[in-house]
Amino acid sequence: MKYCKNFYQIKANDEIFSKLKAERETAEVGYYQLPYQDLTQIKNHAKSVTKSHIVVVGIGGSSLGAKAIYEFLLLSNSYQKDLLFLETTAPLEINHCLKKIDLNDAHFVVISKSGNTIETISLFKYLDGLVKIDKSNCTIISQKNSKLTDFANANNIKSFALAENIGGRFSVFSEVGLVPLAMVGVDIENLLNGAKRVAESFFEKGDYYQPIIEKARFLVENKHRFNINAIFSYCTSLESFNKWYVQLWAESLGKININRTRQAFTPIALIGPVDQHSFLQLIIDGVRDKTVTFIKIDDLKDNTKIPNSTPDLGLDYVDGLSFDQLLNAQADATIAAVKAQKDIPYDVVTISTADEYNIAKLMFIYQLLVSAIGQFLQINTYDQPGVEHGKQILAKQLKEK
Repeated sequence: MKYCKNFYQIKANDEIFSKLKAERETAEVGYYQLPYQDLTQIKNHAKSVTKSHIVVVGIGGSSLGAKAIYEFLLLSNSYQKDLLFLETTAPLEINHCLKKIDLNDAHFVVISKSGNTIETISLFKYLDGLVKIDKSNCTIISQKNSKLTDFANANNIKSFALAENIGGRFSVFSEVGLVPLAMVGVDIENLLNGAKRVAESFFEKGDYYQPIIEKARFLVENKHRFNINAIFSYCTSLESFNKWYVQLWAESLGKININRTRQAFTPIALIGPVDQHSFLQLIIDGVRDKTVTFIKIDDLKDNTKIPNSTPDLGLDYVDGLSFDQLLNAQADATIAAVKAQKDIPYDVVTISTADEYNIAKLMFIYQLLVSAIGQFLQINTYDQPGVEHGKQILAKQLKEK
């Protein structure tokens, strides 16, 4: 009798950790090294940009990360420049966005790793028809050998070469995120310090190692029971982070593994307290197929209070509370309600304050978590063949018109 097997086996934590270390040390996956990069060139170029409006022309991984950081910081910071994102081909939205700014006082950061992203290049062509794009108002970020980089070189436009081993959804701490953020005045050095803190702790098996590796293991071991993973972020400034998480999670983990089995991790992104009035009902009384991660911010740097002198409207117990206190009380009450069910897996991430260091820590934790889950699943975490097929169909259809 002969016997062979191809059963899917969940590896030991130490084996997964060794594989992640190998990815990092062999530079097979480039995002691991981003916290340690030299920022001199990016900072110098950012200082040279004097336009009032920084417009990122990109989609998906080329814009979601920078947008997540900028919008997280925006409510508690004042920047002399504003940062806008052109990431759609919907004409009404394009023109609505452009009406807000003086195009002659705008600097365009055009981002496409391949250099031929249809949305990005179409937008670039449209903008060039509205205002002449040249070295005075444009920066290009793309792979070294792409048509977009060739265009930059031919027109003496400043360009940054994006490494081939850094995928879009893992590129937030590369030039993709750092260049536009530096242009508006975000402290990109503090961003990298936050990412570095998590990276060093994880790979030295410090404070961040156990929570990341154990969460990854739990999700994989229970993937058939809890295949929907919800983030419940208690601050509207985390809304773009939620969208970044959805791309990172879905595009990295929706794959076929070595056993040709389709993996199903479905991300859900919620904002509290708004979604307490909608999706929370499904979490509490619906099918037990969801895990929930609550994200709170301890200090929102705003002490706006509910006054005591309001008309007699009831709810006297909120008088004198700051909205920051109310928001966190709402989060704690929702967490307590979920905990009371005793059969909903949940965890709580508390960010100390809204700054560069803390948002970078949160985002790098999620990148490491996704990499760990991918190793447990035995998939290619970093490709996206399902997306590429649709792009090929679109290109063929348009060429045949």
